Amino acid sequence: MGDKPFPVSDLLPQLDPSSELPLYLQLYEQLRAAIVNDCRIPRSAKLPSTRALSETLSVSRNTVIGAFEQLLAEGYLEGRIGSGTYVAHALPEACLGAGPQASAPGYGRPAARVSERGQRMRNLMPSTNIAHVVPGPSKPKPFRLYSPSFEAFSYDVWRKLLQRTWDLIRPEMLGYGCPAGWQPLREAVAHYLRVARAVRCDWQQVIITNGAKQAMHLVAQTMTDPGDPVFIENHSYSGIRIAFTLAGAKMLPVPIDREGLEIATAEQICPDARLVYVTPSHQYPLGTTMSLNRRLALLDWARRRDGFVIEDDYDSEFRYRARPVASLQGLDRENRVLYIGTFSKVLMPSLRLGYMVAPPDLVDTFIAARAHYDWSSPVIEQATLAEFMTEGHFARMIRKNRAVYAERQEILVNAGHRHLRGLLELPAKECGMHLLGWLPKGVDDRTCSAALFENGVEALALSQFATTAADPGGLLPGYAPFDQRSIESGVEKMAAVLERQVAPFR
Repeated sequence: MGDKPFPVSDLLPQLDPSSELPLYLQLYEQLRAAIVNDCRIPRSAKLPSTRALSETLSVSRNTVIGAFEQLLAEGYLEGRIGSGTYVAHALPEACLGAGPQASAPGYGRPAARVSERGQRMRNLMPSTNIAHVVPGPSKPKPFRLYSPSFEAFSYDVWRKLLQRTWDLIRPEMLGYGCPAGWQPLREAVAHYLRVARAVRCDWQQVIITNGAKQAMHLVAQTMTDPGDPVFIENHSYSGIRIAFTLAGAKMLPVPIDREGLEIATAEQICPDARLVYVTPSHQYPLGTTMSLNRRLALLDWARRRDGFVIEDDYDSEFRYRARPVASLQGLDRENRVLYIGTFSKVLMPSLRLGYMVAPPDLVDTFIAARAHYDWSSPVIEQATLAEFMTEGHFARMIRKNRAVYAERQEILVNAGHRHLRGLLELPAKECGMHLLGWLPKGVDDRTCSAALFENGVEALALSQFATTAADPGGLLPGYAPFDQRSIESGVEKMAAVLERQVAPFR
């Protein structure tokens, strides 16, 4: 090739300073692709000096040096003393002509053989509108569920507490944590639940988990054998259905009326069942609150059947017109309730911390199961959260968000009255972080949800939460993280899309 450098810059697209990917990695990927994919830069070609290439590309020399160093380390380039940098003469044959999908092996070919359990796990993840289920780190679009507001979150306070944790760190905090969780956090959670949710527990019953979903999997794996019948609400949270499906349990959907799950109907469906899952304080996703009579009947059923009740108390703090409804667990005198909660809805999902309160005689079993899963949650975050709760910041944040969410629900309801008449009936609720809107009879809610998603609006279909066929259809717009402008513009987009979907049924 001689001593004349190959004109590399002619083959490279412009680097993007606004990209999240650092410039040196952009340059590295572009050079690597030019060498590997179609040999646009031939083997043994001499490259320009780092100084010359940085001037040509209008980037710092350190950017070019970083890209070159990565390519040298991986064997795509080689340095020759006194001569310069060259494309390697002998590249691995597997790298040559790899094509543009080399970074994603497996795409475009038949699926690899997996176990039946692995196939079930993949099938349980929807292939369409996957961003509804796995939204990722992007800013939520109206009207995404599961997302809290972060406006009331005390960033400075959390940062100071995190720094204090590191300043006062002890050696035991750097090792494997206790499977049941960091004791000060377990104590703080127990105190909070006793005061705010009327839960009857001491701190030894609290087990810290990686979110409520892990707690559900722990319950499913420890409390059921394959084929065991389990009552679940129809409609219900998909996470619990997945947990029981993977455990091999037989789920039996039970109707819900205005008072909650119909336990008398459940007994007729299957007299032998000994486990039931409920969301009594704010049924998800229908939004009803279980009556006192129905709660007592459920506890009586558990006592008579030697059974257990799984209480998912996922967003009970956000009741706007009265004090939050006390937990079902607080009424339990027979230690029949497995209580599950999460910090994802009230603090931040990325913290990945939740908890369960186990009956005293099941604590050891659940701690052992927790250890088998992944041993423990990160200790530093647990310690910081314990201080955040103990100093009162957590309770203050909930009070602030309760007021914010009430206002945002009102904005959504009013916007719905103006723009969604005849398209989506959107009644107000006295609690929660989402509303349930009813579509006109005959309109398919999944088709509407997909059409909305394609137009930048996220509203899950009610039928996605049903175990059996559901009619009429509905949509579930969340409102917690969205300000007035986002809500009103989102409703206008929603109206335009639903008008096209509903028109054929008029």
